[in-house]
Amino acid sequence: MSRVKRGVAAHARHKRVLALTKGQSGSRHRLYRIAHEAMMKSLAYQYRDRRNRKREFRRLWIQRINAAAREAGMSYSQFIAALKRSGVELDRKVLADLAVRDADGFRGVVEAVKGTA
Repeated sequence: MSRVKRGVAAHARHKRVLALTKGQSGSRHRLYRIAHEAMMKSLAYQYRDRRNRKREFRRLWIQRINAAAREAGMSYSQFIAALKRSGVELDRKVLADLAVRDADGFRGVVEAVKGTA
């Protein structure tokens, strides 16, 4: 059986890892072993935070809707319950955008659903 020399594959792998850790500081982007650990950790954070981003945005939207609803004389929970009862199918992303960019429009939505509260 012939001998396999693995230099080319190893160099390619090292090069790929060092390219992925390019922005890291110190030996985290220079030394392969440390760079590999940094890369594995950053990929784990990346995977986790793609899911966490969705939670963070939902929290932000709820805070914005709550603030705008309270200015219009309703709490967040009353407002959402009234929305569901009246059959208005606006999601939290749209409502939060409306609350920030068009306060009068949001107030109009609150007034429209107030009757069902």
